[in-house]
Amino acid sequence: MMNTILRHAMFGAAALCLSVVSPRAHAADDDGWTWIVAPYLWAASISSDLNRTLPPFGSASNDTSFDNIIDKIDGAFQMHAEGQGDNFGVFADITYLSLSDSHDRTRFSSDTDLDNTLFELAAVWNFGEGRYDGLDLFAGLRYIDSDLTVRLDPVNPDFNSVKLDPSETVNDFMIGARYTWELSDRWGVTVRGDTSFGDSDGTWNASIVGNYKMKHGAWLFGYRYLDISLKNNANKVDITLNGVMVGYGFVF
Repeated sequence: MMNTILRHAMFGAAALCLSVVSPRAHAADDDGWTWIVAPYLWAASISSDLNRTLPPFGSASNDTSFDNIIDKIDGAFQMHAEGQGDNFGVFADITYLSLSDSHDRTRFSSDTDLDNTLFELAAVWNFGEGRYDGLDLFAGLRYIDSDLTVRLDPVNPDFNSVKLDPSETVNDFMIGARYTWELSDRWGVTVRGDTSFGDSDGTWNASIVGNYKMKHGAWLFGYRYLDISLKNNANKVDITLNGVMVGYGFVF
């Protein structure tokens, strides 16, 4: 509802989006690890439901495209880093978003401010013939810190304004898998799926990402779908994000 859509609006937004980099051509032949650092952008469309009834506001759903919210972003930072040896690796992903927005609706107007941080840390086990190739299994932590304030002002003067502050910190255990195909010396594609559970009511994520290898890295582009279910006291929020993502992975 209201801009609770922004509440976890790009959770993960990232979140792992570019853990699918596949720079096998750059992998070291010795015992050293291959490292990737990838800044990226996820142009996600957002759909959300806030399941709570607040007379006279009720509960509502909202759909917002990336084009409609990009000018509402006060600040954003997204980065993925990963290292892998022959059979074992680790990755970390951080997304920070600062958003604000206001809307005039039929029965009320709303003002929303959000500062959101998503951090993921996981261990990776590789069962393929090379690094960033074949089947990977991973497990780790998905951490979400959301500072959200929503103010609702009814059109009807008989009702008082309402201020919601459903801020929370969520720690989930995350498990998943991905598979990378090397299509040629330069081209590759990775499909991925994962889920997390714990403090949240559950999240799941799926993506497909292609990569085009350069001399010192790879261009990354693909599509991602993320579904998040959270509950804070009387507020139950369901968030769905999906859209195109693009970035560049620096390999060393």
